[in-house]
Parts: sequence; structure tokens; C-alpha cells
Amino acid sequence: MQGGKLFPAFVGVLPFFAPVSWDDLRKEGCYALWREAPRRGVDRGDPGQKYAHTRHNMGFLTVDLLAEQQRVKLNRIKFQSVYNLIPFAGTRCLVMKPQTYMNLSGEAVRAVAQFYRIEPARILVIYDDVSLPVGKLRVRPTGSAGGHNGIKNIIAHLGTQDFPRIKIGTGAPEPGGDMVDWVIGEPSMADRKILLDAFGRAIDAAECVIRHGCQRAMNDYNG
Repeated sequence: MQGGKLFPAFVGVLPFFAPVSWDDLRKEGCYALWREAPRRGVDRGDPGQKYAHTRHNMGFLTVDLLAEQQRVKLNRIKFQSVYNLIPFAGTRCLVMKPQTYMNLSGEAVRAVAQFYRIEPARILVIYDDVSLPVGKLRVRPTGSAGGHNGIKNIIAHLGTQDFPRIKIGTGAPEPGGDMVDWVIGEPSMADRKILLDAFGRAIDAAECVIRHGCQRAMNDYNG
């Protein structure tokens, strides 16, 4: 499938693989998303299960929901990732979750981009942003890392910052609070409800990016 025929590659930028049972979510209500659950599919022994439901996991959780909606499992293993091809927005998308540490996400992204000859402009990255209020989306066609080490590494490995991204706001700690503790902490019950809605809107925004371009998505989803 080489030759740039896939559009685009979705990347959930997160520290570790953390599958979520959306069937359980529907049965048990929104709090099921943050319950502790055994991992399925791939377990590389990374010490990351305790981070599965933290603020740093917005990208993976969104990608999990997309895969569940399309009834496709991310069960292919390559490119230091779990991934699969998913029919979405009138085309086929390569959806991936890097299995590297978050600050090495660029290694996985570069590997898949080189293999499938995907241009950076066709790589859509979904990730958390502490500078945005909880649940707020921000679509951008390009930009700096903004302090996000995963994005910094992707920029370094792609050699450009010109790739689209969807940021999901997690809010920031209170003044004087520790940022690391915040991003690897779990959201409050109230924030979880907001974030669940944000995952769905992020998927809608991704479809808009693919079908109509970033400008339309920015107009429709950047509140």
C-alpha cells in the first residue's frame, strides 16, 4: 500500500497503550472510561498502566472511540505502534497509537510516514493541551510544539511543523500547582463528562479536516 494512497494518518500522542472498552462505557456510564481495566491486545511491559486515564491520554482515548465507532480493532503491530486502516470521512485512514514513550512519538510517526509515503500535511495529530480550558478544541494546520514534548519530537523527526493537529483542552493546575502532577493526574468526575463530549467533537473535527480542510474545521470547531 505504498505510494501515498492513504489519507491521512491519525496519531494519538500519548505515553502508552491504554485500550478502553467503550461497550462497558455505554453500559456503566461515563465514569467507566476512567476505571482501571486490564490491557488487551498488546502489552510491551511499559510501566504505563497507571497513566491510562490521565489528562495526558486525550489523543489515545479519542482514537479508541473512533476505532470503536467504526468497529475496527487497532491490532496491527508495526512502526513502534498499534494501528489499523479505518474507513472514515469518505476515505481510508491509517489510525495509530505510538508505543514509544510520549516524548519519542516522532520515531513512530516518521516510520509510518516513510513507509506509506505520507506527506506531513496529511498527518493529523490529536493530543492534550493544558493551555486550553477543559474540553475546548483547537484545530491548527501548523504550529510550534508549545511545550508539548511529544509534538516537539514529531516536529524533529518529520523535519517540519507543518502538519495539522487537534488539541483537546485539559485545563491547567491552580497557580503554584505542579504541572507534571497535573498532566499525569486523572480529571475530576465533572471534567470527565466534559472530556467525553470533547472526544466525540474531536472526531467530528477530524472528519471536517479531511473532507473540507483545516480552515473550515477551525471555523466550525475552534470556539
